Amino acid sequence: MKIAIVTGTRADWGLLSPVARALTDSGRVTVQIVATNMHLDPVYGNTIDEIIADGFEVAFRVPMTTGADSPAAVACAMTECARGMADAFSRLNPDLLLILGDRYEMLAVASVATVFGIPIIHIAGGEISEGAIDDNIRHAITKLSSLHLVATEPYRRRVIAMGEEPHRVINTGAIGVHNIMTMPLMTQSQLADSLGFEVDKQTLLVTLHPTTRAELSSADAIEALIEALDSFPEMKVLFTYPNNDADGRAIIDRIDRYASENPERVKVVPSLGRLRYLSALQFVAAVVGNSSSGIVEVPSMHIPTVDIGIRQRGRIVATSVIHCGISADEIRDAISYALSDEGIRQAESSQNPYYKPDTLRIMVDAITSCNPESMKIKHFYDLPQSES
Repeated sequence: MKIAIVTGTRADWGLLSPVARALTDSGRVTVQIVATNMHLDPVYGNTIDEIIADGFEVAFRVPMTTGADSPAAVACAMTECARGMADAFSRLNPDLLLILGDRYEMLAVASVATVFGIPIIHIAGGEISEGAIDDNIRHAITKLSSLHLVATEPYRRRVIAMGEEPHRVINTGAIGVHNIMTMPLMTQSQLADSLGFEVDKQTLLVTLHPTTRAELSSADAIEALIEALDSFPEMKVLFTYPNNDADGRAIIDRIDRYASENPERVKVVPSLGRLRYLSALQFVAAVVGNSSSGIVEVPSMHIPTVDIGIRQRGRIVATSVIHCGISADEIRDAISYALSDEGIRQAESSQNPYYKPDTLRIMVDAITSCNPESMKIKHFYDLPQSES
């Protein structure tokens, strides 16, 4: 059985890599890696190299426009992705497609697979992030998919409520949490040597993505964040680049300039990669921004997350997650709390709702036991009257 795994960003590959490895090692399937979007762009770190470094051959590369700075440009990039995926699926002829999440290129991928009659396995459905169009895209992919590997029981119930058959919706826990709990991580000195920057409890790890249902423009949002960060001159800042959503270029330009103005205190790394990112979580004081990782993975490291704005609104969260508004004052107050004794204690005692002890095994068993032919026809599941 041939399973195509499509990946477009450093973030989704970091989550998909252990699944791809376990599927390969099972000896029951042939894995075909298809790389697209940010993986092929040197601006975002040529992260296709991470796929190759993980020991995988990239079976097909689908170039598309990255750094799209408007809705029209994003829509055109999706068209490029769809055209390339048609070529990929024609040549690879996979039996199943495995994708993760909610990015716009994955909607193009799922749409093409549906036309080709390739059943889709979707990781991370049922979640809500009201501040981004990703929310709509995630639910659309759910309706195109035939097997759903979700991260919590409430998310499982939500996917079933969308008409998906209960036996095809499996609560696996979050694969990113599995990575944190099982991956050998770098030492503090190894990480410092790799980054050229010392990461310690006087460091904030910061990632700000564009909010596609924006309260502020990206330019205004990053200015507010930097104003707040300047209130903590004793803290170093390790920035990573945002995803290549519309309006992301304004964030990149501003954090690059901020780092050049504060070279002793601020470091920008376009892509930390899975190993360096998870390793950094061992040593930093807190994570700041609006990334889903701050909600899903970071609580397992028992450090605070400052979650800015509405981008992740609606997700289930641990008590270590501190929500705040988008003004400099609100961000400043949230960081102050995260660095306080009370904030630290709260994070240390927090339980991660996305954790299950056997996530990877559940995923691999579910995928390798699939019958592609039986998945090609979907039946709408109506909730019993008492549940509707």
